[in-house]
Amino acid sequence: MSENTTEPTRLKRRLNAFHLWGIAVGLVISGEYFGWSYGWAHAGTLGFLVTTAFVAAVYLTFILSFTELSCAIPRAGGPFDYARRAFGPIGGFLGGFSTLVEFACAPPAIAMSIGAYMSNQFPGLDPMWAAVGAYVIFVCLNMAGVSMAATFELVVTLLAIFELCVFMGVVAPGFSWANFSADGWAGAGTFTGETVEGIFAAIPFAIWFFLAIEGASMSAEEARNPQVTVRKGFAWGIATLVVLALGVMLFAGGVGDWKELSNINDPLPQAMKAIVGESSGWFHMLIFLGLFGLVASFHGIVMECSRQIFALSRAGFLPAPLSRLNRRHVPHWALIAGGIFGVLCVFSDNLIVLNDLPLTANVITLACFGSITMYVVSIFSLFKLRRSEPDMPRPFRAVLYPVFPVVALLGSLVCMVAMVVYNFEVFIVYLVLMALGYVYFLFHRRTIREAAAE
Repeated sequence: MSENTTEPTRLKRRLNAFHLWGIAVGLVISGEYFGWSYGWAHAGTLGFLVTTAFVAAVYLTFILSFTELSCAIPRAGGPFDYARRAFGPIGGFLGGFSTLVEFACAPPAIAMSIGAYMSNQFPGLDPMWAAVGAYVIFVCLNMAGVSMAATFELVVTLLAIFELCVFMGVVAPGFSWANFSADGWAGAGTFTGETVEGIFAAIPFAIWFFLAIEGASMSAEEARNPQVTVRKGFAWGIATLVVLALGVMLFAGGVGDWKELSNINDPLPQAMKAIVGESSGWFHMLIFLGLFGLVASFHGIVMECSRQIFALSRAGFLPAPLSRLNRRHVPHWALIAGGIFGVLCVFSDNLIVLNDLPLTANVITLACFGSITMYVVSIFSLFKLRRSEPDMPRPFRAVLYPVFPVVALLGSLVCMVAMVVYNFEVFIVYLVLMALGYVYFLFHRRTIREAAAE
């Protein structure tokens, strides 16, 4: 096929390492603002600290392995392209559609949290309509071009990090280890069998601290010198997130009764309120600037979700129009498709209940199922490509190979088993979504083969 014909399906390389760091951290940073505190309800503060340490080790070893694939195969599909190269169309399906579930399901939960924060500042505002407004605004912003979108992502990420530092500084005088550790083992004073169950049940909420960092790989096709920028972006990103996760969790849990924060969407403002009071300017500043953390993740995941849809469509796994680019080289139909799905989830929040929780609480777990599946497939792809393509250029090689990849794989499998045991209804929904994707795959195998030949 001629160069002119293929050009409309290529993204432009305009991002540097700082952009990639901003995307990697920005994709995740809303996880420092909400979602994780539900883990306290299962495991207690001390039990959840154990869960978080385990999940952080899984993510650290995974990222230091996954970066090899991202630098060697800098494509918009990220895990989809790695798995397809390693295992063919079936591998591409598993890697691509599990990633799509992750990146399509995370934004509705973040959008509803944006609505919760906005309703704190403006009590008459309906959180649902605020969430829909967030989708409209940031889908339109992404259509303006990747340079503008990535720069915006970097700015709001820096503001979000600044605000987390402000939060920790303001509440630090009120921190008490006695508050943090009180009944810290699943609501009990001592470690019991119930604590063990709580530690495993809390895994999805510890994953929420780091969920989607791997999405920066989907911007590799738009990065200058991706073999260097992706490596730096991931390394700086995971280090930043580990420090922030531990700091936020410790300071929020040590300022009062942590049980009051364990089942709400805005734990940080409520923790600060316990120290400075509701009328304090610090409290209102946290609500206002705290939105930047949610916006950073929401905007970033919307952007990366569109790249995954674009890559799957370009390869024939989704309808062809979704891979079309506008004049700014942005996959606009992919952006719109992800937005429509998210708005439907928002409007279904109180209509669909699983595990006695509303939909937006369960989509966190649903996104985790997609991410863990993708992690497993990616590690197997790493092993396969090491054997089948030993001479493939690898600007970055997995750290302590094969030890770190094995640790990441085993840790991911433990997370998957625990999530299935404690979230079986959500797991069934995940299987249904994957089955629908597989049916499309079966009916379009010829198109997929032709796209692969191109």
